[in-house]
Amino acid sequence: MSTDPVLAEQRRYYAERAPEYDDWWFRRGRYALGAETEAGWWADVAEVEEALGAFAPRGDVLELAAGTGIWTRKLVRLADRVVALDANAEPLALNTPAAEHVQADVFDWDPAESFDLCFFSFWLSHVPESRFDEFWSLVRRALKPGGRVFLLEGAIGDREPVGEEEIRSLADGREFRIVKRFWTPAQLEARVERLGFRLSLHETANGQFLYGGGS
Repeated sequence: MSTDPVLAEQRRYYAERAPEYDDWWFRRGRYALGAETEAGWWADVAEVEEALGAFAPRGDVLELAAGTGIWTRKLVRLADRVVALDANAEPLALNTPAAEHVQADVFDWDPAESFDLCFFSFWLSHVPESRFDEFWSLVRRALKPGGRVFLLEGAIGDREPVGEEEIRSLADGREFRIVKRFWTPAQLEARVERLGFRLSLHETANGQFLYGGGS
């Protein structure tokens, strides 16, 4: 387990957030949006789903930081086999039984096998710069020759990030410090190209998400 105090707090946050994580994705309760904004949200979700289908996940897929399985459920319909890894038991308990579950901290885990595709959604933004290269080295080790990557993140929009941390709160008011970073597609493409990955990344039409893939 990582000894970095922010990463440890981030892990606790997502363990505690598991029961309400899907409320955020489905825009329920305190996460509800206005009608126009919500329509844009779901249009952007459909754009990413279409892009993932066109990317054609196949063979053995590794999903890192799989969480409650929102995207795991899509992957198992597209690939032959999905291994869903998460640091916390709480979200994995809500994930689909159609995937194989592995509870492990991605910063301490090393793959014992290789995969055709490595997928991660809303995870890369939680990787601090100090662990960024190390994380992509793990991705490379997890891939078969010719293996591919597909990722999904929140788009930077009009945010002006200061540092790489922010405070998040749960519905009960408890607050946690986490890592949170943002990129434009061009910034992230250039950053990972230096590490040997060539990705084609895009922002969705309504500016909600950054997504794409490559090898």
